[in-house]
Amino acid sequence: MNAGVTEWHRCTAADRDTWVRIPAPAFMQIYNTMTQTKEEFSPIHENRVNLFVCGPTVYDHAHIGHARTYIAFDVVARYLRFKGFSVFYLQNITDLDDKILNRAEELGIDPLELARRFEKEYHKDMEALGVRSVNFHARATEHIDAIIDQIGVLIDKGFAYVTDNGVYFDESKFEDFGKLSHQRLDDLTHHRIEPDPLKRNPGDFALWKKREDPPAWDSPWGKGRPGWHIEDTAITSEYFGAQYDIHGGAKDLIFPHHEAEIAQMESASGKKPMVNYWMHTGFLNVKEEKMSKSLGNFITIREMLERCSPAVFRLFILSTHYRSPIDYSEEALEQAASSFERIRGAVETVRLLMREVEQGSTHEDSDFRAKVLDARNNFFRAMDDDFNTPLALSVVFDLIRDLNRYTMENTLSIQTLDVLNRFFTELETIFGFEFGVSRGDEEMVDKLLNIVMCIRDEHRAKGEWEKSDWIRDELKNIGVIVEDSANKSRYRVIRRN
Repeated sequence: MNAGVTEWHRCTAADRDTWVRIPAPAFMQIYNTMTQTKEEFSPIHENRVNLFVCGPTVYDHAHIGHARTYIAFDVVARYLRFKGFSVFYLQNITDLDDKILNRAEELGIDPLELARRFEKEYHKDMEALGVRSVNFHARATEHIDAIIDQIGVLIDKGFAYVTDNGVYFDESKFEDFGKLSHQRLDDLTHHRIEPDPLKRNPGDFALWKKREDPPAWDSPWGKGRPGWHIEDTAITSEYFGAQYDIHGGAKDLIFPHHEAEIAQMESASGKKPMVNYWMHTGFLNVKEEKMSKSLGNFITIREMLERCSPAVFRLFILSTHYRSPIDYSEEALEQAASSFERIRGAVETVRLLMREVEQGSTHEDSDFRAKVLDARNNFFRAMDDDFNTPLALSVVFDLIRDLNRYTMENTLSIQTLDVLNRFFTELETIFGFEFGVSRGDEEMVDKLLNIVMCIRDEHRAKGEWEKSDWIRDELKNIGVIVEDSANKSRYRVIRRN
């Protein structure tokens, strides 16, 4: 396999030093939840990677726990692509679920209308956070035929059975049930399922629920809707086949959801393993407590972005390893904001110096240039070690410290500035940062936007709706979303760090 990051190596010519690009080894390790060890990454199809991450159930606004998972896998996909892999990143959209049905009933609207509304809001949130690496979002309701086909195969092979209430998977027929969560079948006492006296085993889960009320679809077992677990395996089977490279999601999905996926797919296909690498993100807690609406610490992505820029939140997330728990607090965000300004300040300094230094000028700073290259190589070693973003960031901060000390008494050559700039550009690409706007510029933009909003409010107060709508539409074209309510209007920037 040719995939690999690029290292810069010194090449001495007769009268000058040049720096040439040499492909680095493609070796990297991923921690596999299934084996509980780090394993060398080797895709099924050479340098093509099929990645699936469980998407949202779209019945409400996405919260910062979702953001933690999706930012982590955004960086995974970005880094794999940077390494030279061709990544097909697939994410499902659960647009049919009891939570959606219950919320729609509360609001008195059609469930699919509700799902489309919050799916749209989810995409807005991901765009604002810079999560743009997903190739395709597959809605469950658009894959009903694939779901029905897979259920039929499971019935024919004896892994599923039909009752008056629907179709169930018989977990006793799958000997490996519990292998991902490392639990024995006898010890599994909790399932996210509905009790049903017609089931053979308490842990059997629904593949198809017989229902007459809409939304419902015709099937060989009666009108109804699919269960939660079967949606994902039907979707991945359609796009990836029976086996693929990486399956990701939050830690709380390991059981029962991912266990059920394994049982369904491996039973239907007869091929093992369904997935070569299982990756799971740790919990995001708020003040050391798991986030939940009942505790009053539930924070949506929309609410978080009112007090924190997307880039700062990304840095906050990436400062902790994706498998470790992370504690959200205002203090942590302030620290992340300070850290991001350190990086951005260094980037701006390097790019300013590049504009000022004459191309023909030379300085003897090869020792410091070698230090930059060592830092870059250490950055990629950290990323190759199970996407160790906190270690990679520590390398960046150490380099910035050394850069600040060096430039206090020395001048950088254009060659070294170029190497620094290339490294910072790679950092932008992999971590999804953009360093183009300083904090002072950001404050000026906010002041200007507030002036524009005041002018728009005056037009609204006078009933000058055409002018008001024109300002709203023009702001939207530059990435500023205006949200009107009965009492006030506010704006939200979706294309800014």
